[in-house]
Amino acid sequence: MKNLGVNVDHVGTLRNARGEKHPDPLLVAKQAINFGADSITIHLREDRRHIKDEDLIKLSKTKIPLNLEIACNYKMMKIALKYNPNFVCLVPEKREELTTEGGLNLIKNYKKIKFIIKKLNKKKIRTSLFINPTIKDIKYSKKINSNCIEIHTGKLSSLIKEKKNYKNELNKIKNCAKFAKALGLEVHAGHGMDYKTTQILAKISEIKEFNIGHFIIGEAISVGLKEVIRKIKKSIKK
Repeated sequence: MKNLGVNVDHVGTLRNARGEKHPDPLLVAKQAINFGADSITIHLREDRRHIKDEDLIKLSKTKIPLNLEIACNYKMMKIALKYNPNFVCLVPEKREELTTEGGLNLIKNYKKIKFIIKKLNKKKIRTSLFINPTIKDIKYSKKINSNCIEIHTGKLSSLIKEKKNYKNELNKIKNCAKFAKALGLEVHAGHGMDYKTTQILAKISEIKEFNIGHFIIGEAISVGLKEVIRKIKKSIKK
């Protein structure tokens, strides 16, 4: 069975546009779980552009399976260790970017990432690394002792939306997923996915979890959160 993680970051984006308390990421997170999501993802960015510390505090007090995305630095590591989410995914982060633009540079940041993963693993937090679909990155993920990898699907998603040839990118993801699973890494996928992309990627048996945010929250404005999650879950099952 493939799992769906719903990212509620952009509920925070909408709330922060008015500097008020509505809509509430916690309320939407609870609704998403009730509608069939298996976990909730939040990215606590260093500039707090969408999710705030109080959102993390509130969510960490619930029984909702929580996946916390953080930059790979010691300050964010300490926050993760303090609030003890079920899962942590290390992601690259640049202040000027609109959204995460690619996977981690595992070679450049090898020692730091390995140290952070060791600390999180010691606390029994399931760890994941957000990586580009390359065999080299999977080998380094294994050396770092991460429990999982999350393959960046942004390029594939863009090619599909632009109706361009996506076979080479899809094959890269397929090969990486098979290789990662053979090494004992749990395989996840995320970034830029919609109904069609999810349906295509769901055919890769090695992918166990999909983490989707912007599309689900955006689509929910017109058709409702329950309907979006229902359709995404249906795509995952195919």
